[in-house]
Amino acid sequence: MASAPAARNPTEVQMSQLVQPCHTNHRGELSAGQLLKWIDTAACLSAERHAGCPCVTASMDDIYFEHTISVGQVVNIKAKVNRAFNSSMEVGIQVSYEDLCSGKHCSICKAYATFVAQGPMGSKVRLEPVIPQTEEEKIEYSIAAERRRMRLVHKDTLKDLLTSSPQETELETRDGSGAVPAERTRVESVELVLPPHANHQGNTFGGQIMAWMENVATIAASRLCHGYPTLRAIEMFHFRGPSQVGDRLVLKAIVNNAFKNSMEVGVSAEAYGQEMSVSRRHINSAFMTFVVLDQQGQPRTLPMVAPEPGDGERRYREASARKKIRLDRKYVVSCKQTEVPLSVPWDQSNKVYLSYNNVSALKMLVAKANWALAREKEKVRMYTLEEDKFLSIRIEMSVCIPASRAFSLLSNLRRRHEWDSHYVSAELVQKVDDDDMIYHVVSQKLRNENKPQDFVILASRRKPCSKGDPYVVAFRSVTLPTHPARPEFTRGETLCSGFCIWPESQEMSKVAYYNQAMPGYLTYVTTNVAGLSSDICSTFEACEKFLLKNKEDLISRLQDF
Repeated sequence: MASAPAARNPTEVQMSQLVQPCHTNHRGELSAGQLLKWIDTAACLSAERHAGCPCVTASMDDIYFEHTISVGQVVNIKAKVNRAFNSSMEVGIQVSYEDLCSGKHCSICKAYATFVAQGPMGSKVRLEPVIPQTEEEKIEYSIAAERRRMRLVHKDTLKDLLTSSPQETELETRDGSGAVPAERTRVESVELVLPPHANHQGNTFGGQIMAWMENVATIAASRLCHGYPTLRAIEMFHFRGPSQVGDRLVLKAIVNNAFKNSMEVGVSAEAYGQEMSVSRRHINSAFMTFVVLDQQGQPRTLPMVAPEPGDGERRYREASARKKIRLDRKYVVSCKQTEVPLSVPWDQSNKVYLSYNNVSALKMLVAKANWALAREKEKVRMYTLEEDKFLSIRIEMSVCIPASRAFSLLSNLRRRHEWDSHYVSAELVQKVDDDDMIYHVVSQKLRNENKPQDFVILASRRKPCSKGDPYVVAFRSVTLPTHPARPEFTRGETLCSGFCIWPESQEMSKVAYYNQAMPGYLTYVTTNVAGLSSDICSTFEACEKFLLKNKEDLISRLQDF
């Protein structure tokens, strides 16, 4: 008897669109603006299916377009709610194309949008929680909280990088002869919002605004290169307010900076209600990255941009900072775990994404299925998971201690030596922020080694985002120029490890330790700070004693790290 098909996610929406000539540009390729409209429509329908009421687009995360789509091909869009917070929710969107003649399928992009549920008269609606069912849904649900945190600190990342970077930039250090004045690329266009541009609530459709913004940005990019640019990436759309039918939308775009093979265009949308209106409402801003392809499909070299003094120079420098952030983020997120070195250089431009990667990697490991019980001794249980080139271990126990106290004690690496005998010392070398610290760790000598190991470890900790979430303490190796490998140590690296702590009651907690390692690193997984000691049960029993001994310690109670 055939097994019943898996239950479909109740928030899932699927959309398929055949690309017609009216949807394309001069090259017969689907315009990015039209694709954004379809993406926003599918995401909104998914959000409203969960909320049961009208929803509006609050933001759209960065989008990277991997391929173009041609006339006659089919665009397949799948959207579903990953997680609901109070009145907002994250919707995950996957876009692919299908060639009907060859049967080929190819991924185009993956996007995350935030929608806000609205009740009568625009009042906020408290949303029901999402209950993830599959392993994939549990992973997306868990990491959605980390993505939300990353959105909230997005602006601060850019400010920190600009503050810490030298004032002298490419603007002052390269030959500017032949540069195109940025003012020549400026575009301003007005659109009257008509009923076909509005959603079923009477507000201007978010996808329509994004499409108009893409249009003026493309024109600005064309004025620089005197060619036909291709949109490669969009940095986060953030809607600051609604507009309605009858509003005039003023769309402005200008090339902020041109690099060797790409350019950044800044674009904004403002709304006003009447022709004589003086004040304008800022609706949205975004930054779009374009390339110009030659006949072989390779990016052409672009002319330089000469920014205007004042705001133009500020936009020029910010564009350079955003490019560095994009490159660092792409490296951190796309770096394959099977590649060595495991450690990623830490600096101001990638600190948010390294922290995100650190926590999300641990959350993904926690959400994995097929853990097998390998050993149980009294209260300590050890599980293993073999997957591809990785062997992962999970050790858990219940401890009579409030989860918040266990979290405070275990997130302080400087106290690890009190319960792990293979842990010699940990020096706090940099406090990134209240939730992220970088430590230089020294462990005992390995077998067949004549010197101890050391590590440079980023420790990222997170409190629960909502009821049911664990406390998280994640560890991964990073590199710091101030702490290079030294001859008196063997430099070690940890791929993904850390603690998750679930409250079982006010006084009881389930403490679980996770470690993921490749076969080549299994020696130190069982012998030092990157994992547990060779006597796993004894080490965790010592950990329990440490927690019980210190749970009423007032100093430890007040101390975060």
